[in-house]
Amino acid sequence: MIEKLIEISRKYGGDSSYVIAGGGNTSYKDGDRIWVKASGHALSTITEDGFAVLDRKLLSVISQKQYGSDAAKREEEVKNDLAAACITKDRRPSVETSLHNAIDYSFVVHLHPTVVNGLMCSNNAGEDAEKLFGDEALFIPYTDPGYVLFNEVQTRINAYKKEKGRHPSIVLLQNHGIFVGADTAEEIEAIYEKVICKIEERTTVAAVENAAASDQTQNVIPAIRMMFGKYGGLKTLKIRNNSLIAKFAASKTEFKKIAAPFTPDVIVYCKSEYIYLPFKDNDGLLLSAQKEIDEYVGKNGFTPKALIIEGIGIVAVGDNAAGCDTILDVYEDMMKVAEIAQSFGGEHPMTREQIEFIDNWEVENYRRKVNAGQVSGRVENKIIIVTGAAQGFGEGIAECLIKEGANIVVADLNETAGLATVEKFRSLCRSNRAIFVKTNVADTASLNNLVRETICNFGGLDVFISNAGVLRAGGLEDMTPESFEFVTKINYNAYFYCTQAASRVMKIQNAYSPSPDYYFDIIQINSKSGLRGSKANFAYAGSKFGGLGLTQSFALELAPFRIKVNSICPGNFYEGPLWSNPENGLFGQYLQAGKVPGAKTIGDVRRYYMNQVPMGKGTSPEDVTKAVLYLIDQTCETGQAIPVTGGQVMLG
Repeated sequence: MIEKLIEISRKYGGDSSYVIAGGGNTSYKDGDRIWVKASGHALSTITEDGFAVLDRKLLSVISQKQYGSDAAKREEEVKNDLAAACITKDRRPSVETSLHNAIDYSFVVHLHPTVVNGLMCSNNAGEDAEKLFGDEALFIPYTDPGYVLFNEVQTRINAYKKEKGRHPSIVLLQNHGIFVGADTAEEIEAIYEKVICKIEERTTVAAVENAAASDQTQNVIPAIRMMFGKYGGLKTLKIRNNSLIAKFAASKTEFKKIAAPFTPDVIVYCKSEYIYLPFKDNDGLLLSAQKEIDEYVGKNGFTPKALIIEGIGIVAVGDNAAGCDTILDVYEDMMKVAEIAQSFGGEHPMTREQIEFIDNWEVENYRRKVNAGQVSGRVENKIIIVTGAAQGFGEGIAECLIKEGANIVVADLNETAGLATVEKFRSLCRSNRAIFVKTNVADTASLNNLVRETICNFGGLDVFISNAGVLRAGGLEDMTPESFEFVTKINYNAYFYCTQAASRVMKIQNAYSPSPDYYFDIIQINSKSGLRGSKANFAYAGSKFGGLGLTQSFALELAPFRIKVNSICPGNFYEGPLWSNPENGLFGQYLQAGKVPGAKTIGDVRRYYMNQVPMGKGTSPEDVTKAVLYLIDQTCETGQAIPVTGGQVMLG
């Protein structure tokens, strides 16, 4: 039966129309024990280890014991009695365990489906629930969570059983969700399907269509992100917009429908107050944003979690990227709930007293702590674009930075490889995130799109690593004008295009930075060939020499904006595809170009180059990343070219 419990938990836990932000819980019980989801475990991925096991005889003490009237003391006593009944001492059982135990069915599945909450968070919740389900369901008016809710539910279940001669299989909780009980997992699924269908028959909700990012996004969101810097460090911001969001963001009148939370989950993840900003011109919007944020913090003592901006959408303000995802999911779900509630008399938010109880409830504070998920690393939560990061040096550098806590944007023209790289990175992420943006670094429109997507997903840009590069070897007699222009366009021109696009957003951020100690970085991954000439490779070496000239010039121009510009000049990454690709790698190219006198095989070429490195090793992405981290950490280096060559090139 535990296998069935896991199966049904994952089924609903993986469906966002039933579960948002890991909410809800499930259980199975026999005569002696109950298995219930433990706090901190997501239904979508739960295993047997994610369930707390309790002794039902000891658990029944909570239903029989008389507790005092002091709420804080009572909840502490209940928590201790719950812990005493727990057989698995290393897992904190859900606070709703007693509710699961009170519903006399083998399986109990408690969820917060959007459709059900559209009814439960409406003005006519009780009346329309009776019309839809008759005596099949037991409706419970809103009651504060914890022992008080358990006591109320148990009392009403006992009265229902006395009147009907059976336990209810459906328990509907106003402004909370639904409990469904049955003796088999199959019956649970059938009941949920029936409940959803009956409610949907009464609703008329327009289909949600995606909306393009506003042209103003790049000009205002990075500035707003910097405004939060004076309140305990920079936040991560993320934007979401679609036809539903645009409707509620269109006016103050529409916003009022979602200006207060409907359920405890909304308070946990989004707080209970949100900022609405009507669109003005850019300067006017930013003035309003600064005023509203300052007033909000002054009133509440913490920063807002959600901004609703006319023409832009929901802007999540998270401690990290994972937190932003949760805020957006929960807040958009509240919009969907408000829309459905119009079919049942309009939306019914929680009262101020109910909100204050949740804000101060120990259990919800525990949930906040569990879901905080802070990353720890040298570039924790920094937003970093790496061009040419689908493979090779770029991929390796990006992977190292992911492990150090960065949010990474993989910018590459190779979509297949880029998506695969990001999929790999996702397994390395904690509360940071990685995304792929298809990018042609030689095209300014493509680079503008890259910056826009970065801002929409993370709120700004802290570091731009210009890594994408190409090489076509050949001497004066072999090099074609087309190959020369291609190498120059990617290695030299594109570095200018990248710096231009990145510096625009960094200048905006600098203008609104609360601290003179916050710097931004543009880092070019150059080459040892940028430090000395390279025989039969002049197109590449020339473009890299030129890149260092750009670095020094950009550094002088951007220093007043606290933007550091530096180059790193790596030695050869012999294991990477640039060198070792059997079809077009440099070892093969150099063999064909006759660059290594007397070489007859690729192995001969490899040995020739390895013999030139005093440290006896190729330069790895890890080696280069150490230089990247150094450049980000320091505040007194700009316009520099740092060799990472194993001693092959030494500066005098």
